[in-house]
Amino acid sequence: GVMASAMFINLLVAVIVGLAIPLVRHKFGYDPAVGTSVILTAITDSMGFFIFLALASLFLIK
Repeated sequence: GVMASAMFINLLVAVIVGLAIPLVRHKFGYDPAVGTSVILTAITDSMGFFIFLALASLFLIK
């Protein structure tokens, strides 16, 4: 339950952030290919950790 939900939500976060970062970098005149993977990895890893903790807390409280 918790792990599958966390993975699914993290996938959605990765899709949204993976689309947004190159668009924002292009808008500000930076090369979208440079640095996007590092930023995306950092955001999805940290968000995945916190999403898992939040869902586990919610399931334990109920």
